[in-house]
Amino acid sequence: MTTATELLQRLGGRPVGVVGLGLIGGSLGLDLRQLGVAVRGWAHRPATAERALARGLVDQASVHPQVLQDCPLVLLALPLDQLVSPSLQLLQGLPPEALVMDMGSVKRPVLLALQDRLPRFVACHPMAGTASAGVEAGVAGLFAGRPWVLTPTGQEDPEDLALARSLGEALEAVVLECDAASHDRAVALISHMPVLVSAALLSTATAAESPALAQALASSGFADTTRIGGGNPQLGTLMARCNREGVLRALEDYQRQLEQLRCLVSSDNWEGLEQHLRSAQAARPGFL
Repeated sequence: MTTATELLQRLGGRPVGVVGLGLIGGSLGLDLRQLGVAVRGWAHRPATAERALARGLVDQASVHPQVLQDCPLVLLALPLDQLVSPSLQLLQGLPPEALVMDMGSVKRPVLLALQDRLPRFVACHPMAGTASAGVEAGVAGLFAGRPWVLTPTGQEDPEDLALARSLGEALEAVVLECDAASHDRAVALISHMPVLVSAALLSTATAAESPALAQALASSGFADTTRIGGGNPQLGTLMARCNREGVLRALEDYQRQLEQLRCLVSSDNWEGLEQHLRSAQAARPGFL
């Protein structure tokens, strides 16, 4: 049995609901439709619903929650603030019998906000993305080969977890499981803190004595290092706000590393600096 066939069987031929039709929601819709799953989208604005239909992200789209009726699975592809502080409209609009999964990049606050309010809930973080946003951003194949992280608490029904895994596998993602606290610490290090560090590097270069010259000389290395720092400021702020504890801990660890480097340079300890850089070079493949 293929992963797509298993997913279709678990859904019983019924549609999947997607709330939020931006990059993640739109990409989910495209992939699910390619698998033969009907997709229904709940959008905030009529223009978004119309464009999602025109792009083929969904089979049906509406600004009314009734579009989600008969969906055994509903995916919340919403900004973090709407997951951490869900509106009454959202909570009342979700089918009470459906399994609900969020797609947020922080898990502990989302679990605290949603698990006790929804009869069936599984927290999920598909670690995939691009610099684009909005209804035009969705692309097919976004999740293939990327981590699909589930953070179960032990309260979930085993069949719900099986459906959540089946969805990730059908999307050709790499399904992983860990507890929410460990997830949030890890993403603070490899996703959330780098946004702030990249932004700090950009600010440092901009405040330099000759920023125009630095800009003229900047090439691919600087572009690669600062790409995420030049991304969506609202998203970066939400990640830091919702994962405050993890981000602060990561920044403190990073600050200690910077101080070590400063001491090595100020003391002319070039051998020590080279060893530090060699250690970093050896560690990098493990993160790729």
